[in-house]
Order: sequence, then C-alpha cells, then structure tokens
Amino acid sequence: MLVALMLLASLSACSQSTTTFTDQTPIKIGYSTSLTGQFANDGKALQQGLVLWAEGVNQRGGLLGRPVTLVGLDDGSDPKRVTANYQTLIDKDHVDLLFGPYSSLLTKPAASVAHQHHAAMFAPTGNAPSIFNLHFDNIFVVTLPSKQNLQAFSYYILSLPQSMRPQTAAYVSVSSPFTTPQVSASASILESPEGTLKTVYSKVPYETNANIPQMAKQIAQSKADVVVLGTSGLEDCLSFIKEFKAEHYNPKAIVSTSGPEEGSQFLNALGASTAEGVFAPNSGWYAHAATYQNTQFVQAYVAKYGGSPEDISTTTSEAYSAGQLLEQAVTQTHSLDNATLIKALHTNVFNSLQGPLRFDPDGGNTIGIPTLFQWLQGQFVPVYPFTNAQANPEYPKSTWS
Repeated sequence: MLVALMLLASLSACSQSTTTFTDQTPIKIGYSTSLTGQFANDGKALQQGLVLWAEGVNQRGGLLGRPVTLVGLDDGSDPKRVTANYQTLIDKDHVDLLFGPYSSLLTKPAASVAHQHHAAMFAPTGNAPSIFNLHFDNIFVVTLPSKQNLQAFSYYILSLPQSMRPQTAAYVSVSSPFTTPQVSASASILESPEGTLKTVYSKVPYETNANIPQMAKQIAQSKADVVVLGTSGLEDCLSFIKEFKAEHYNPKAIVSTSGPEEGSQFLNALGASTAEGVFAPNSGWYAHAATYQNTQFVQAYVAKYGGSPEDISTTTSEAYSAGQLLEQAVTQTHSLDNATLIKALHTNVFNSLQGPLRFDPDGGNTIGIPTLFQWLQGQFVPVYPFTNAQANPEYPKSTWS
C-alpha cells in the first residue's frame, strides 16, 4: 500500500501544468506496472513512457480540455497482483481509461479484467499469441505480434551468400508466451529447405529457474554458428552473453528477443566491445526514427531523465506509443465512452512512435514491419530489411577479446 501511495503521489504531478484547461475535472487513466520483481527494469521503463506522454498531453491542453492524471499501482511482476490491481483501478479508483502492464504474462490477466468491464485497454506490450488467442475486442497492442519478431533476423541469415551462410544453430527460450512462439518460428525458417541450418542444441522452452550458465556452457560446447536466445528480460540475456564470453565462445551471430533493446542498461552492463554485433528484433522504433512525434519524445526524455537518446529503452517508447494511441482515439471521437472508443480503434488508422497502427479484430497491429537491430560501435541501429536500415549488418560478429 505504501508503494502504491508513493507511486500515486509521484504521478499526480503529471497533471500539474501552467496550461489553462477548459474543465479542471481530471481524466484518470489507470495502469499497473512492475516496479519490483523480475520485470522491474522494464516496468520502470514503461512508467517513464507513460509519465512523459501524460506531461506532454497536459502541456498541449489535456484531453477534451481536461487534465490527465495517471493512477499507477505496482504489481511486483505477479499475475495475481495484476488482476487485483485492475479490479482496484476500476472498482475503487474509478479510472476513466486503462493502459496495459509490461509483458504478455501480465497483460493476459489485465485484459481479462478489462474485458469483464467492457473497458478498452491501450497496451504498450502483450503481443504474444496467447493474448490474441483470447479473441477479446477490447485490447489494442501497439507492438507487432511477437510471432513476427524474429522474422527479420531469420530472413537476413537466409539472405547471406551460400559461402558466408552459417551451418549450425542453437535455440533456447524461457517458458513464456512471448518468447517461445517466436523462437520456434525462427527455427522453422532456419531449418527449412531454404535455410538448411542444422540444429545442434535446443532447449525450448526452459523453466524460469533454470541454470543459465550451465545452458550457456552447453551451447558453447555445441559450437553453434548462430545462437537464438528467447529471453524475456535483461538479466537472462546478460547471463548468457557473459558466460559465452567467459567460455571464449564466439558464434557468428547472436540474437536475443529481450535485453539488447534496453539501451544504456544493456550497454553499461556489458561494455561496448562485448555488446558489439549483438542482434535484437524490434518493432521499428529507434532513437532517430522519423516516426510520429519521435523528436518531441526523445527531447522530452533527455530533458527529464538525462543521458542521451541512445539510453532510451524500447519499452519506454512502447508505453509512449500507447499514450499516443489513446490520445488520438479520444480526440477523434470526442469521447471517453469505452464502447465508442473500441469501435473507432477497430476502424481507424493511427500514428505512433512505432509507426502506423491498424488493428485486427483481436487487437493485433496489422501494418507494422518487423525490423532487425544490432549494436554497432555503441549504437543500437536498424540493419535489416535494407529498406529500413541505417547501417550494414556486422556478420560474422567480431571476436570477443
């Protein structure tokens, strides 16, 4: 309760502005996030994005002339607490609208509560098949369906000349509705007759309490040319890479579903030389992307939190994108009525930091392009497909010293 009260107090400042509102009655938008537990890094990054958006919208005069107030609760990365939090937000706090939490694991119970109350949920993350298989009409996920995430990496490998193409691959994935489907999809492409890569190690899925250093040593012993890591957080990704380096194992390519996109947290934990060449799938956002309001977003982030544009977590951009979606839907409909918003969200096209958004009946974005990013000389940049690339991919990866 103390954590919740502190969070509420800190976020109430989002509605404070010198802007003159036509109606001082605040619009309350509720959300749950992971300030503690296994998703704490991403949960805090998500909160940053929502705070930045709320401050920005209030500077622009609020929504429908009214100030926006965020009401946030810590879920401790626990699905049961997520359920309780959203019940509290709806039944006790009487929020007007809802943002989703971090991760598909937590978005699923959140979406269920929202669906029971016929409330629209603007979801920064939660793009696993298990979310869309709910067939709820009230959830709208700004990130691409996760099953597509590793397509860009897989097709990049297949685009290499035969003389350069890797011969073997290792796959691991934590037991997660977010990571397991995309790692399995990548394996299907790379093992196909067009790919011809031989699998020399596979642990899909592994349990969350598995011994990562031991798995990393086994992968190193397999001498796989390519390593596909299905990680659902920064710490697991770091553990694999640090163990690979300790084993003097230098695969030609490493891609990780979560971790490398965390900006300075990833880079500072490894150092630029160790991070060099690590791939990560991404929905298309990066610090210098020419997407809707990205310049304002980056400037606002640096002004509030310091650092450089490269320090911004992708999760922060996803949360801000959810805010952009909510703002456009409310503005277009001139309404806070959830039924009206849900109808508009299934009909219209919207803009975001992630690119254009159009939703299918289950809430998945249908018009985004999966993009492959890579750490190059301390920068996290798009490298494939070549039509979206800002640099040429580094392959094979440079050797760790």
